[in-house]
Amino acid sequence: MLEKMGQAAKKASYQIVQLSSAEKNQVLMTIADQLEADSAIILSANEQDLADARQNGMSAALLDRLMLNPARLQGIASDVRQVCQLADPVGQIIDGGLLDSGLRIERRRVPLGVVGVIYEARPNVTVDVASLCLKTGNAAILRGGKETYRTNAATVQVIQRALEKHGLPKSAIQAIENPDRELVNQMLKLDRYIDMLIPRGGAGLHKLCRENSTIPVISGGIGVCHIFVDESMETEAALDIIVNAKKQRPSACNSVETLLVHRNIAGRFLVPFSARMAQENIKLHADGNAIAPLQSGPAAVSAVQDSEYRDEWLSLDLNVKLVDDIDEAVAHIREYSTQHSDAILTRSIANAERFVSQVDSAAVFVNASTRFTDGGQFGLGAEVAVSTQKLHARGPMGLEALTTYKWVAFGQDTLRS
Repeated sequence: MLEKMGQAAKKASYQIVQLSSAEKNQVLMTIADQLEADSAIILSANEQDLADARQNGMSAALLDRLMLNPARLQGIASDVRQVCQLADPVGQIIDGGLLDSGLRIERRRVPLGVVGVIYEARPNVTVDVASLCLKTGNAAILRGGKETYRTNAATVQVIQRALEKHGLPKSAIQAIENPDRELVNQMLKLDRYIDMLIPRGGAGLHKLCRENSTIPVISGGIGVCHIFVDESMETEAALDIIVNAKKQRPSACNSVETLLVHRNIAGRFLVPFSARMAQENIKLHADGNAIAPLQSGPAAVSAVQDSEYRDEWLSLDLNVKLVDDIDEAVAHIREYSTQHSDAILTRSIANAERFVSQVDSAAVFVNASTRFTDGGQFGLGAEVAVSTQKLHARGPMGLEALTTYKWVAFGQDTLRS
């Protein structure tokens, strides 16, 4: 089955690559319209997935990721229309020039070909990937988690109806609907047809793909994110940023998980911090130096475990640790960070520059919430993933990350001497 899907996707990619930017945008507009027209079908499938997930005891964080409603689906359709407004990178000439040999050479952006994406309880990914792949002339094979297979299947069928309205093969966007995990292992070996693989999910999924795939893997999306409050930062401004980074959407991979506080401001910071966390229903997990002063405040607090520094909470839980200086903060981040998003809150330009240069994460913020690590917020449009590795793509992956390049050389019957 997967062999045939791969063959069909590769064949479809040869047709998609020939579309002009205007033609691709027309397809995307039809997809957005079709998502709205067939919203009842998608929402009905999603409700069935949600019912099973609740019965199986899925966590609140994952249920939130899985859930679609009319407003979210409308937002997804709007995101597709926004992709139409983005510049098409395909065909862009990156650089080039005339060589001494007489060759005129250029480096030109081209599609990857076929993109494979394996993801968990995130039905919006289905549309994000489809729209970004089509905009960049790529075909896609999608494998969502078993907890959302009905939603994914219904959504892909809607997208395929839109493709067929434009005379395009529905195999340009395909979903593996069977939830059997063995199909994931088979997909990881389809290097003959899939040019790049993107996992979106927990650490276990990324590890599985890195260790077993014969396809190049873009790894990322695991966000153990930190905020360091240095001694120059005002308390109230810091609290507003911390609350936004934790509470704006706690189940997101760019929500803050660990707060590092300069020891010199503990006396003035921890009491109002505890009060604000209690107000926001955020539970604290503190190290030995921070736990005593925090226990005198109103917020719920317990002793932090080392494993809790290494994992995503994805909930209204926050680790708190006192550090002696910026060196200790950076050392902690280097030990526990997943190189996703980390921030410093400071009024010192020197400390800000030092933090930015020493923290090796895909996104580093100064006096801003970590929640901004997002394709839309970075002006890239919908994103296919957030990469925490260093090769090919890093950070939110927009359109350019779904392209590669080829060298094109023009001669005049030119021979190498």
